[in-house]
Amino acid sequence: MTNHWIDIKNSDCILIIGSNAAENHPISFKWVTKAMEEGAKLIVVDPRFTRSASQADIYAMLRSGTDIAFIGGMINYVLQNNLYHKEYITEYTNASFLVDSNFKGPRDLDGLFAGYDSKARRYDKTTWKYQNNMDGIPIKDKSLKNPNSVFQLLKSHYSSYDLDTVCKITGTPKDIYLKVCKTYAATGKIGKSGTILYAMGATQHTNGTQNIRSYSILQLLLGNMGIAGGGINALRGENNVQGSTDQGLLFHLLTGYLKSPISKDVSLAKYLERVTPSTKDPLSANWWSNTPKYVVSLLKAWYGDAATKENDFGFNYLPKNSGGNYSHIALFEAMYAEKIKGLMCWGQNPVVGGPNSNMEQKALQKLDWLVAIDLFETETSIFWKAPGVNSQSIKTEVFLLPAASSVEKEGTASNSGRWVQWRYKAVDPPGNAKSDAEIISRIMLKLKDMYSNGTGSAAEIIRKITWPYGEHPDMDQVAKEINGYDLSTGKLMSTFAQLKDDGSTSSGTWIYCGSYTEDGKMTARRELDDPSGIGLYPKWSWSWPLNRRIIYNRASVDLNGKPWDSKHAVIIWDQSNKKWVGDVPDGGWPPIAIDREKTKLPFIMQSDGVGHLFGPGLTDGPFAEFYEPWESPVKNLMSENQNNPIIILWKSEMDHQGSPDQYPIVATTYRVTEHWQTGGMTRNLTWLNELMPEMFIELSEELAIEKKIRGGDKVIIESARGTVEGVAIVTKRFQPFKINEKIVHQIGLPWHWGFAGLSKGHIANRLTPHVGDANTTIPEYKAFLCNLRKA
Repeated sequence: MTNHWIDIKNSDCILIIGSNAAENHPISFKWVTKAMEEGAKLIVVDPRFTRSASQADIYAMLRSGTDIAFIGGMINYVLQNNLYHKEYITEYTNASFLVDSNFKGPRDLDGLFAGYDSKARRYDKTTWKYQNNMDGIPIKDKSLKNPNSVFQLLKSHYSSYDLDTVCKITGTPKDIYLKVCKTYAATGKIGKSGTILYAMGATQHTNGTQNIRSYSILQLLLGNMGIAGGGINALRGENNVQGSTDQGLLFHLLTGYLKSPISKDVSLAKYLERVTPSTKDPLSANWWSNTPKYVVSLLKAWYGDAATKENDFGFNYLPKNSGGNYSHIALFEAMYAEKIKGLMCWGQNPVVGGPNSNMEQKALQKLDWLVAIDLFETETSIFWKAPGVNSQSIKTEVFLLPAASSVEKEGTASNSGRWVQWRYKAVDPPGNAKSDAEIISRIMLKLKDMYSNGTGSAAEIIRKITWPYGEHPDMDQVAKEINGYDLSTGKLMSTFAQLKDDGSTSSGTWIYCGSYTEDGKMTARRELDDPSGIGLYPKWSWSWPLNRRIIYNRASVDLNGKPWDSKHAVIIWDQSNKKWVGDVPDGGWPPIAIDREKTKLPFIMQSDGVGHLFGPGLTDGPFAEFYEPWESPVKNLMSENQNNPIIILWKSEMDHQGSPDQYPIVATTYRVTEHWQTGGMTRNLTWLNELMPEMFIELSEELAIEKKIRGGDKVIIESARGTVEGVAIVTKRFQPFKINEKIVHQIGLPWHWGFAGLSKGHIANRLTPHVGDANTTIPEYKAFLCNLRKA
């Protein structure tokens, strides 16, 4: 759950883990500094003493890939010392819900949850459910004493995450770790708040999703969700990552986080039956029950008059996922196996940014054609020029389309806090470079022309798509389509609450409904009024949904509608006028104690209306359990199961798992301020190359002595997948870890360099594995094994 960046200033304690915000997200760190000026404490948890750590009140070192153990110990500390917010977890989470009596967890099954099938490498989640009463409503025990309650199961699960065990796994000194626990747990007191900031250092692991789950559990226990200065703040790696996912970039989602159809969805009704959650609890708003309205309005936006009730509003025009994995690694594995003939690589540079990039580079050689769309020549667009490659043997035909940069085009960008802000074009792009909108529109217009007289389903689908744009799309017109219309009047919609499933409304992205109304372009607003006094700024741009600045904000008040923190009130119930005052509430229902018949629980996007301490929706367990990364120098101290049993593996990686005997050093990748992602832009700018001229490797003084390496030496890093060369930086920023009495070294290297551009260097991702998180398939860039030697 992401609050907006300015809200960080309201926090009493900020925990940065898996992020170097001071360098990589400096605007967010501005508000961290503001909070510290008001007395907030900053905790930074990182394998490396970063610039963020240099500003911290407490710096805690941890070995890469051990976040769940670290946070699990904090959860155990909160539970054992009764530091949780009892009223909050009893009323606003599933702590009191009783779970199926046949459910078993890792403490019972040596690291596994009930239902594990070792042959299929997946879980049967039959017992991962609540006990329901005769009306189908979960049975609760608000004393939290029932052994089958979520609360007692949670206590049992994390009981093994004691101080000694956690510090043996993470390498964190005990005194420092205990200080972290005490400091952050203090935010569970009523009137206090704590927030967690994370980035790719948390997610790019085989247990990345469960890392974030562990943060969620901790925040719910402390009552830090929905409040000012609380939440979990994802610091995105690009300025519009939030916006791209909002607009359906991910393979398993349509726009607005609606689920993609799959092959067994033979009709709109079957699809809606599968994806629309239901509940029998009258206290649950179950907002996703409105899915039919959002899907039909989406289909009307895309297919217009061709979407009718008689043809399921064009539902069968949508492509259906066959049930396969279409994530990044899976696609490159398929290319390598010659199952994919062509690739459009849009603003992406997998030869530098992809895991096991040697393999991904070879996969491109097996394509018939590649279209690269970027600002400069990237390593992907000239992959045949890579050192050691025989270009004569490559059949791939490559097209490079020059693109406009963000300042050379108009439109919106959505930041990490869901603020959708309109940006105007500053200058025209050079030469033949064109905006993304112009490129895609030209392609679409050409396709419609080519298929105008064609027969068959593909031709019909392309003809039916509504495309009112020319070669130079009007971005206001696009934004209006995304917002949606009342088709009976032709007027723009003002809220998604007005969307219908009868075909009378349209909306390209339901969560953006209200962003462009008859009153104007809300995203272009720049007023600095802040009646909240806590930095909500309701008339600066527009925030989805409905300009709500803090999601689940009805959890920021008690059962009578009184804020837990009166100094930083997000909303408050005005009994005399029977309404909420402050931020846009996540529903106008009255507080529970005021009118139990009309009220709804605050976590409206959950079908049961509450925050999930027990989360049965994930594939690898309802609680976050620690497993070692795919490659690790040590055995798992929590159980006999070394790795997460259902991480996504491919045979190519199973044959290249690094042995700790051969590769005893932990490695991680990261970014620097002076370069951006794969360096496609920044390594073509001479000033930035002067500031950060070449590929380097950071290592501790102790490891340097052991390897006879001095600062400035050229060194070679080798993993089971490849080798990389760079300049050694011997530094105190890395320190050896003591892991269960064993000394373990860790090194770090940036991933910005490649063989294109003005500044060239070795590609760090030649070292990283082709292995994915069990839920998202995100690659494990942040913890892998290697060895190094002087070049």
